[in-house]
Amino acid sequence: MSDAPHVYDAVVVGGGPAGLTAAVALADAGAKTTLLARRAPYADNRTTALLGASVDLLERLDVWRRLAEKAAALKVMRLVDDTGRLIRAPEVRFSSDEIDLEQFGFNVDNRSLIAALEQRAAELPGLTRVDDEAEIINPEDTIVTIRTGRGEPLAARLVVGADGRQSQSREAAGIEISRRDLKQSALTFNITHSRPHKNISTEFHTQHGPVVFVPLPGNRCSVVWVSSAAEAERLKALSDAELSDAAEKQSHSIFGRVEVEPGRNLFPLAIEQPRQFARNRVALVGESAHVVPPIGAQGLNLGLRDAADIARLAGEALAHGEDPGSPQVLARYQSARRGDVMSRTFVIDLANRSLLSDFLPMQSIRATGLHLIGSIGPLRRLAMREGLAPSWRRVS
Repeated sequence: MSDAPHVYDAVVVGGGPAGLTAAVALADAGAKTTLLARRAPYADNRTTALLGASVDLLERLDVWRRLAEKAAALKVMRLVDDTGRLIRAPEVRFSSDEIDLEQFGFNVDNRSLIAALEQRAAELPGLTRVDDEAEIINPEDTIVTIRTGRGEPLAARLVVGADGRQSQSREAAGIEISRRDLKQSALTFNITHSRPHKNISTEFHTQHGPVVFVPLPGNRCSVVWVSSAAEAERLKALSDAELSDAAEKQSHSIFGRVEVEPGRNLFPLAIEQPRQFARNRVALVGESAHVVPPIGAQGLNLGLRDAADIARLAGEALAHGEDPGSPQVLARYQSARRGDVMSRTFVIDLANRSLLSDFLPMQSIRATGLHLIGSIGPLRRLAMREGLAPSWRRVS
């Protein structure tokens, strides 16, 4: 009897939101798939603003109905220049009804998102779960062999690397990354408040980065406070009462009395980009493939588009009798993801740099650009549509 492992169409390495979505989408597309990831309770209280295309994907995968009651609609996005500089941009408001949408998307806690994806994954007959981690990943000519931490052998024609910033899958594929430390950190926490948020997400632009208050169900918001690394450490060390006061002051009391909920997290910010998005039968998704600052709610939404694209391309390949991990399929994935990720990263980086710059001409350009977007209807509507998803991805 042979000891050779069964060869799956795909093995997804990593069980975060992007990895779980990729595994569910691949199995839904007809690929015999294994998800290699430890089951563990989600460790913190972070949230994600899921934009329209991400919600559409989760609906198509029969995940969204398990989340809908736990999500808050995002109907208005408000940008406020709070830099206190000589040249300041006017306030800009983006309303979803202006582009004939009920909402831009929904904000949901990641713990609920993970639970819904896990529940759906357990229902799919074409998806096998291995509760372990990869110890060795070895791309070969026709398959990728994997040995788990407990010594179980796995093999697949395609590996989807969803194993985060220190991706073992990426290293095994020989894909290099470029990384730039932004010397900023993001403090995340949730608040309750006395006044309703009215489904308005408000982003205050400070000299050290954006501070975003994103609606949650009820009189609650999630907060992403970007600042210098030292200031973020100072804020994290505050007592609950002190941080509540600081958040109320930063929000200019638009939410009334603010109280910080238990749990806060601090993350150093960087921009990371791979030299390639796929190589040697390995396709990267999520933070294995790109890391961007939390500006414009693009991070996980990019990761879910990664998952959707690799599942679509692998499914199409299998339907036509092709190898889902072949160089041709990986080249299609590279083509599908490069423009989306690179353009989003560029815009996010430019927005962040313009906010931090003390250079007066840069401040003037930023203020003028926001004024034009805020005052010219067609330009504002274009910005809204492009913010939700690249125009070339949308089907009319």
